[in-house]
Amino acid sequence: MPKTILKAAAGLIVLALLMAIPKYVESPYALHMMILLFLSVSMGQSWNILGGFAGQYSVGHAAYFGVGAYTTMMLMQAKQIPPWIGVWVGMVLVVAVALAIGSICFRLRGPYFVLASIAVAEILRLSAINLTTLTNGAEGILVTELPAFKIGERVVTDFSTKVPFYYIGLFLALLTIGITYSVQHSKLGYFFQAIREDQDAAHSLGISISLYKNIALGISAVLTSLAGAFYGIYVGFVDPPTVLGLDVSVQIMLICIIGGMGTLWGPVLGALVLVPMSEALRSNMVTDLLVRVGLVNADSKVGLFLKENLAHAHVLLYGILVVLVILFMPDGLMGFVKKLARRRKQEAV
Repeated sequence: MPKTILKAAAGLIVLALLMAIPKYVESPYALHMMILLFLSVSMGQSWNILGGFAGQYSVGHAAYFGVGAYTTMMLMQAKQIPPWIGVWVGMVLVVAVALAIGSICFRLRGPYFVLASIAVAEILRLSAINLTTLTNGAEGILVTELPAFKIGERVVTDFSTKVPFYYIGLFLALLTIGITYSVQHSKLGYFFQAIREDQDAAHSLGISISLYKNIALGISAVLTSLAGAFYGIYVGFVDPPTVLGLDVSVQIMLICIIGGMGTLWGPVLGALVLVPMSEALRSNMVTDLLVRVGLVNADSKVGLFLKENLAHAHVLLYGILVVLVILFMPDGLMGFVKKLARRRKQEAV
């Protein structure tokens, strides 16, 4: 009981600190980084339900991310429907897409399911490029102004700063963590884990494999579409490579692989590693650091090469991280932390 109370108290303290950050941090860049972190946590937790608990390794989650983003943005641009209404339409469409995909792809196992999930995402990406009347094709959809959020005649926020997006991102991250926790500690979660460990044994116990796989996919897809809608609203622009590209699916998956699949806090740890690392590469902070410490001359061939190419090397870095995690931390960072804790406990005894 004292441990539970301590955990609850620690959680409330962390939540209070997160809620207070916008009041004391005025830097838009710092808030931007926090928003990206919350978005990554949401994406990782969404995939974790299907891949981590149910053991269905989808590499096509960009499909649900993109449908959520495109639906919200298209309705806002073409019909002037506010995003907080359009997001519900996106969720309904994503459920329909997920059920259609699940009914076909869940007949496949192992690498065949992985390939099928990639194919589905690519079909949607190519559709977004070619259906120019709906999606603007390769040009994408740009929304320069968000409508103010009102309750009656009262304006709650006009989205003129990053603060509203910060709190929306925080809410979305907490929502996905809460849903993951509920799934993990419910009968539904035990069914998912039984399917992950041995599908044939789960079926022999009376668990409907197809039904529960589709339930896992439905929950995962809806949460991913919420993250996609939030991304579109925050950035104000979507195009096929940005929200439907294969690298989006890979990034979503890597958050869990690096942090620890099938755990509650694994996606949080994965996001804490990937987001700063990706941003450091894209903003050339790594190159600048190498120049400052004197390891690289800014005007040399190596310095110029790094400055021009390192900003686009985040996908390469993802691959290196996956190899390192598989070799040295097969259970992810969360598994590594738990192993260290067990070792210290044994040494103390």
